[in-house]
Amino acid sequence: MRLGGCDLRCRWCDSPHTWRPAATCRVETAPGSGAFRTVPNPVPVDAILAAARALDAGALRFVALTGGEPLLQPEVVAALAPALRALGPRVLLETHGLADAALARVVDAIDVVSMDWKLASDVRREGEPSAVLEQPGRSFDDAHARFLALARRAPEVVVKLVITTASRDEEVLGACERIAAVAPEAVVVLQPVTPTGPVRERPPAARLLALQRAASRHLADVRVIPQTHPIYGAP
Repeated sequence: MRLGGCDLRCRWCDSPHTWRPAATCRVETAPGSGAFRTVPNPVPVDAILAAARALDAGALRFVALTGGEPLLQPEVVAALAPALRALGPRVLLETHGLADAALARVVDAIDVVSMDWKLASDVRREGEPSAVLEQPGRSFDDAHARFLALARRAPEVVVKLVITTASRDEEVLGACERIAAVAPEAVVVLQPVTPTGPVRERPPAARLLALQRAASRHLADVRVIPQTHPIYGAP
């Protein structure tokens, strides 16, 4: 389930249509069919749950709450997460990993927190100029560390770093050291970027594997996993 609105601007964002609330949204009519009906936003929580039941959510292992940034709407996440969990699936929250106050409101209803650890070479906050990406010393690390410490209240935590050709080894490995200091048990995913927008190429496999080996000196479970939903044509 994709919630609208985001307060970051990632150079590699594959869903910039979610940056602003939309007048309508799409609801799939049958699981995996690729057929949708359009409904007006905002959608009441009861209607969202009815759509989940119609899609047989109770038979699924997981339902993901993603965005945009779902924690910009913590009251919606707080209502949906326990209700979805009651249908049967586990609830996975996919988040940019910065809204720790909002996470505190919902974390006890979340089974898996899947958070990004943003690298400042590719990510800026809404309203910041693109030139800020070139400024030395910028980092989201302190905010992510606070968020991760709270996310550990969930049964599982996954931390994802999107790696581009602009990502610097020292920021990737520095982030991994910070993750290890807060949550050494976390699964850490190094995700090669899917070229989109201004990002035209992926980093080579050899570099990703070298980063994985180096990160594994600090962490027990480091994986290289590309995005899979573009392969299947999922939105």
